[in-house]
This record gives sequence, structure tokens and C-alpha cells, in this order.
Amino acid sequence: MSGVFVVGSINQDFVLRLERRPEPGETVTGAELSLFPGGKGANSAVAAARLGARVAMLGRVGEDAFGADLVRNLREAGVDTTHVGSVPGVPTGSAFITVTPDGENAIVVSPGANRSFGPREVDAAAEDLRAAGVLVAQLEVDAGAVGRAARAVMGAGGRFLLNFAPPREVPEGILALADPLVVNEHEARFLLGEAGGEPEAAVEGLLGRGPRSVVVTLGAEGALLAAGGSTRRFGAPEVEAVDTTGAGDAFVGALAARLAGGDGLEEAVPYAVLAGAAAVTREGAQGSLPTPEEVEGLD
Repeated sequence: MSGVFVVGSINQDFVLRLERRPEPGETVTGAELSLFPGGKGANSAVAAARLGARVAMLGRVGEDAFGADLVRNLREAGVDTTHVGSVPGVPTGSAFITVTPDGENAIVVSPGANRSFGPREVDAAAEDLRAAGVLVAQLEVDAGAVGRAARAVMGAGGRFLLNFAPPREVPEGILALADPLVVNEHEARFLLGEAGGEPEAAVEGLLGRGPRSVVVTLGAEGALLAAGGSTRRFGAPEVEAVDTTGAGDAFVGALAARLAGGDGLEEAVPYAVLAGAAAVTREGAQGSLPTPEEVEGLD
């Protein structure tokens, strides 16, 4: 049993670099537009493949030029797209991203074809799912599909990495399947309310929701791991942030790649922190995803 299987989103990213975000009712001119392949699922798949993992993906795009290009991009990155299909009459998912000079981003997503598959499509991929060592999923796709895929992988002895992004209501049982559940501080507050304040306090509340392990990403401060009855913080190297858009997906892809390769969480999380730090030093989501040499150069 080996490899990473991603059930997730595939988007066309439209990135606007601007001096500041407009106030309500205001027009800001002078923005620079760039187009990049994206989607949290596709980003994490490419991240894991770039770091040496064998990766397959289940997802959907529209029957449009964007969709065809995005699937081609996945193949060229080394991702098996056997279970990536196109949906007629539905646009490919899109993300509209603003990035300010400090590297911080704000994102609006139009799901499009990403919400056009569910448990039935997961069942069609069941044989390949059962062969995966690690399943990766986020929440830009149908929660029923995520849960069905998780049970298929875990039933065959694999593990389920759930990146709770973007945060939204899901059936309670999905959280209990995660090992690990990966959240940032905003996502922790979504799940826990006021109890999601300090990261060390948040992990206790998150473990109470059922996952076997929890990772809280802390941006420039690194990450916090709670597993096996203990909690440990891993710091991040200091880098110059250009664009933080792909940092979380780089972290998740790196984490999955190392877990699929046989590492435990204590070894995989600090490696993922380095991958996330490397990703913020370049523009775009998939364009910023690091190679093994770039990750190791920050160690």
C-alpha cells in the first residue's frame, strides 16, 4: 500500500496584485492580473507529486478551455488523472484572489464543476482508493463524497488527512475519521467558537470532536501537532513572503507525501512547515510549490 489519493477541487485562479483592497463601493485601479492553475485539491496533489509521492486524483472540471488546460497541467505535474472527468454545461471552478504587497491574500471561490460529483463517483474509483496509503481531502467538494472516500481508504488500512478548508458545516462523523485533521487558526475558531482562541487550547477542543490527531498551522509561526497524548510546536524559518496563497496546500501536500512514504507525524509535520515556508516566497499557488531541494534548503 502506498501513494496519495486526492479527492478535491480543480480551479482556474485569477490573481490580482494590488496596493490595497477597495472599501465597499470603491473602485481601485492599477491591479495586475495573472492566471494560474489552482484549486485546493489540485494544489495539494501537485505539491505531493513534486515532492516525490505517487499521486492520483478524483475531481471534475467543466467542458471548457480552462478545464482541458487544468487537467493537462495535472498530468504534466505527474498526477494520475484517470478519475478526473469533465461535466457538460457546468463551468470549471474558479478562484478570484487579491494579493497585497505584504503577501496576504483574500479569496472568493466559484465552485462550478467541483460540486458535480458525489458518492457514486467515489464508488467508481473504489479499487484505486483502497490501494492508497493516504487520502487527502478539503471542503471545496461534496462532503458526502469526502466521507465515502475516507471510509473506503480506511477500510483498506490507509489513513485520512482532512484539511478543513474552506470551513463549512459537515457531518460530525467526518471529523472523527481524520488522522490528522489539519486546520489554521481561522478554521479552528469556526469549529470551536471562542474556545478556538489560543492554539494550545484549541487542539484539546479539536481532539474532542473525534479526530485521532490534529495539526494547527500557524503561518509564519509554524505548526502545532497534537497526537498520541502529547502536543508539540514546530517553528518555521524566516522568509520573505511574496504571496501566501499556496502555503496551506504546500503544507498539506508535503505532509501527505511524507506520511505516504512511511514517516510518522513527528517527522512529517516539520517537513510540511518547511514546504509551506518555501511556497510563500513565490507568486501563485501551484507555481510556488517547492521541490525537495528547495524544502531541504530551508532546513
